[in-house]
Amino acid sequence: MAAAESTREHPGTTALRAARDQLLELRTDSARANAEFRWPDVGPDFNWAQHWFDVLADGNDSTALWIVEEDGREARYSFAELSARSNRLANWLRAEGVRPGDAVLLMLGNRVELWDSMLAVLKLGAVILPSSVVLGPAELTDRVERAAVRFVIADPTDAAKFADVPGDYRGICVGAGAAGSATAAPAGWLDMADAAAAPASAIENTVGSDDPALIYFTSGTTSLPKMVVHSHLSYPVGHLSTMYWLGVQPGDVHMAISSAGWGKHAWSSFFAPWIAGATVFVYNYARFDAAALVAQLDRAGVMTFCAPPTVWRMLIQSEVRVKPHALRELLSAGEPLNPEVIGRIREWWGLDIRDGYGQTETTALIGNTPGNPLVPGAMGRPLPGVHVALIDPLTGRPTAGDEGEICLDLATRPLNLMTGYLGAPERTRESMRGGFFHTGDVASRAADGTLTFIGRTDDIFKSSDFKVSPFEVESVLIEHPAVAEAAVVGAPDATRLNITKAYIALAAGVVADEATALAVLAHARAALPPYMRVRRIEFFELPKTASGKIRRVELRQREIEAAEAGLRAPGEWREEDFPGLKRG
Repeated sequence: MAAAESTREHPGTTALRAARDQLLELRTDSARANAEFRWPDVGPDFNWAQHWFDVLADGNDSTALWIVEEDGREARYSFAELSARSNRLANWLRAEGVRPGDAVLLMLGNRVELWDSMLAVLKLGAVILPSSVVLGPAELTDRVERAAVRFVIADPTDAAKFADVPGDYRGICVGAGAAGSATAAPAGWLDMADAAAAPASAIENTVGSDDPALIYFTSGTTSLPKMVVHSHLSYPVGHLSTMYWLGVQPGDVHMAISSAGWGKHAWSSFFAPWIAGATVFVYNYARFDAAALVAQLDRAGVMTFCAPPTVWRMLIQSEVRVKPHALRELLSAGEPLNPEVIGRIREWWGLDIRDGYGQTETTALIGNTPGNPLVPGAMGRPLPGVHVALIDPLTGRPTAGDEGEICLDLATRPLNLMTGYLGAPERTRESMRGGFFHTGDVASRAADGTLTFIGRTDDIFKSSDFKVSPFEVESVLIEHPAVAEAAVVGAPDATRLNITKAYIALAAGVVADEATALAVLAHARAALPPYMRVRRIEFFELPKTASGKIRRVELRQREIEAAEAGLRAPGEWREEDFPGLKRG
């Protein structure tokens, strides 16, 4: 860091560097790291993009971002280059009216403008709303309205979705006129290409460390997704824990497979590797090809590689046995990884896949860390700076046994915990009741402190790398006139972990036949994003409690038993039964 010796260095830069270097030094000694690490005090006006990234970037021509396309095109951007690019963008955005505190909805795939935009918005003190490109107009309308979005940044394809999204916002188009895109920005939208002419001078910092920096939408069991607010401390500085879990070091080439717009992308393709001073490597592909992915890992000399369990399972199925030459650390997150996959990769590549755990509301909380014995299938242990308590869900007090809800003790509140839920103080209070932050996940604890995930306290399930809220899917299903009631559960799947299965009670007079099944599947397909898509339906009398609540636990168990027996329910309809129903 060229500016490291400057007497004008922000105190927060010095404090963050010291904390980072301590964790790097203790990367294989988790006992000491847990005992000695303390979250750094970066002061009241810390701006990570200015006081960390720009300092790291000063005179630094090493590669910060390396993007490779499926057709072989690639581009590399140095730390210094990204610092200048984001300064130009920040100056241009400010001239166009972006102000501190403004909500900026960012809806881009893995292109350099995504990283430019995140840095620029942070520098301005505006608030990033990362949004996946799989979202449709209905979901975007909800986000724009509830978060009071002032600006939207999207490419021409996704910008077109906003034609049906009302709101008092301005649109900024990325890549208009580029090959394969629309020839121009949509009517009334600004063109980000104009930012190239803006000055690269630094932006005056207006950030308070506790000010909102990012807002993530996360699925819940209620009708609307929660809006998770992170400050300039909880995410940018809080990802020290993620860096420690990843084992990424200065100068590494790091790759994480995660869709832009979701929390894990910011974890492992933005904050954590750049805290370490590593290169973020991205390989964009339309369809997964295990051999091509492994070839890119080898060619790029990737040292640390993180992927969701779905990808690890597909790698196993493809039997790609030759280890990419530079790999040192393998990681998995998003859902528990079964021991069989860990064992197979260890047999082929001689490395353990280290699991980790966190939530949208946090950075990494628990993990198997470098150099420590791994218990296959276990989440690991609490990471430095994180104090985990297992709470009895019935009493709300720490459990006397070895199983309970994973909670964070607010008496020693970790810096990497969200500020709260936007516009929902009652929901924030509920999540932090009794002096603990409640994750909603249940784990068991071994004598040595190792934690193993058991399940959710609610009904949310994972499909591939995405959370699916049954309530949200059910809300769409009951809009169809044939559907009286619906209960959605995850049906076990060898590749996706779960696929969405809907149990449906039909409206009076509706026939439970092929035509009805097709109509309901087509309705769900049109109304839901691909990651929530209903893949199977069954017309069924829904089991209920005495108070009338649907017992999804019985339906989940029914699916587990059917999967274990390799059986298909006689009354089940699957999307593959309808060749004319476009699949995706």
